[in-house]
Amino acid sequence: MRAPFLKRLSLDGSGDRARWTRLSPEATLFDLPDSGLRQLELAFAPGSYRYLRVTWDDASSARVAAPRELRARQASPDSNLFLSPLSVAMALAMAYNGAAGMTENEMQSTLELNGMTLDDVDQSYRGLIGLLQKLDPGVTFTIGNSVWYRPEYTPTPSFLDATRTYFAARAEGLDFSKPDAADTINAWVSQQTRGKIPTIVDPPISPDVVAYLINAIYFKGDWTEQFDKSLTKSAPFTLRAGDTATVQMMSHAVTVNVGFHADQDVVVVDLPYSGSAFSMTVVLPRTAAGIDSLPLSLDEARWTAWTGALNTMELYVYLPRFTVTYGLTMNDVLKALGMPSAFCDSGNADFTRMVANERLCITDAKHKAFVNVNEEGTEAAAATSVGIGPTSLPPSIVVDRPFVFVIRERLSGTILFMGRVMHPSGS
Repeated sequence: MRAPFLKRLSLDGSGDRARWTRLSPEATLFDLPDSGLRQLELAFAPGSYRYLRVTWDDASSARVAAPRELRARQASPDSNLFLSPLSVAMALAMAYNGAAGMTENEMQSTLELNGMTLDDVDQSYRGLIGLLQKLDPGVTFTIGNSVWYRPEYTPTPSFLDATRTYFAARAEGLDFSKPDAADTINAWVSQQTRGKIPTIVDPPISPDVVAYLINAIYFKGDWTEQFDKSLTKSAPFTLRAGDTATVQMMSHAVTVNVGFHADQDVVVVDLPYSGSAFSMTVVLPRTAAGIDSLPLSLDEARWTAWTGALNTMELYVYLPRFTVTYGLTMNDVLKALGMPSAFCDSGNADFTRMVANERLCITDAKHKAFVNVNEEGTEAAAATSVGIGPTSLPPSIVVDRPFVFVIRERLSGTILFMGRVMHPSGS
C-alpha cells in the first residue's frame, strides 16, 4: 500500500529551480541536480522510515529510504555515541549496485529498498545528494563518495558508471601493495571531512581487500540564535547512575525561538541552524535513568509524533558544550539486520555485478563520526568504508542529564547524524 505523501516540492518556472514555501516565510531557492526533474515528494516508506520520492519528466519515479537504526551493541551503557545513518546508507547503496542473487535480496530488505528497481535507488540518491547540498547557503554540507580498487580487480563498466553518475564518486585504480596506498585513501577522506576524520583505512592494506567503497560527509552550521560565550559557565550534569559531573553549560541572554514539545516521558527541543533548513533535535528523558530505554523505544511512529508536535516557543535554553568522536565496525550489526550473506564468513556472497567472474564479499564495514557543539553552532563529519575482498518543559529547558540528539534536514526528514550524550565532558 502506497504511503500518503506529507509534503510536495514543485518546480518553479524555469524547470531547473524549485521553491519550498514551508522552509521560511521568504521561501528558499536552490538548484536541482537535473533539469529533467519535475517534482519531489516526501513520504513515509512502508514499515517506518521517511523517503524522498523524485519524479522525472518521463513520469518515472524513485525513492530513498533510510536504513533501520544501527545500534552499537558493543558500546558500554555510559559511553557517548555518534554516527551518520546517511553516510552508512550511501556507502552500502554503492555496494548494492554490485550485489546479485541472495546478497542483493538481503541488502534490499536491510536497506528498506523493497519495491524499488536499482535505477530507482540510484536516481533517488542522485536527487538527494543535489538537494541536501544546496538547501541553505548559510550551512556548509558536503557529500563525497569514492571507489578505490586494485587494477587487477577492475570493476565492471556498469558498476563504475553507476557510482560516478549517481553518486558523483571518484573511482580509480590504486596499487594496494604500496606502503602509501592507505595514506592516499585517508588523505581523500580527511580532505572531504575538513580533517575531522583523518583515517578510515588502517595501513598496510590487507592482501584480502581488493576494493574500498567510501562515503564521507561534512556539516558545519551556525545556530540561528547563537549562544552567548560570555555566559557559558560550569554547571552540574546528572549522569545515568545518579551522580553528577561538572560541564560547560551554554545559554543565551534572552529567550530564543525554538521548537518545543513535552509529554510524560520526554522533553523535545528543536534548535535551528542558519535559515532553518537544518536543525538539531534534542530528546531529553524526564529522568537521567530514562536514557536506557529511550533509544530502544525510538521508532518511526514515536519520532514522527514528537517532531510533528513541535511548536515554536520562546524559551531560555541551556545546552552543554560537547565534542564526541566515535567509531565502530558494523559487520555484526549489519548481519543481525538481515544481510549476513554479503560478508566473507558466510561463503555465499555474490557481488558479480561489481567484478565479473570473481567471488567477492564484504570484508569489513567501518564507520567513524565526529561532532563538536559550541556557542556558535555545530561541526560534524562522518566516513563509512565498505571493504570488498575475495570470498573466503517550562519557560526554560536545561539539558542537564543524558540525552539523544539528531541533526536532520527538516524538509525531507533526512537524518544526517544521530547520537547519545551520556557525559558531555567525555571523549
